[in-house]
Amino acid sequence: MTMVIHRTPEQLREQRLRLLEEVGMTYEELRERASVYSLSMDELDVWHTIEGIDYLLDGDC
Repeated sequence: MTMVIHRTPEQLREQRLRLLEEVGMTYEELRERASVYSLSMDELDVWHTIEGIDYLLDGDC
């Protein structure tokens, strides 16, 4: 059975901020490093998670 986790837009924004703090970068820094394939595996996981959060928040920011 598939598990579905529901989060409010505010919870998603908070998670996004915590992830950026975890890697010690701004969104722009993380995006730039992702564009030149210069992320560690942990940073790449954070980048993909943030991309997913941004997708969920699209139009809701």
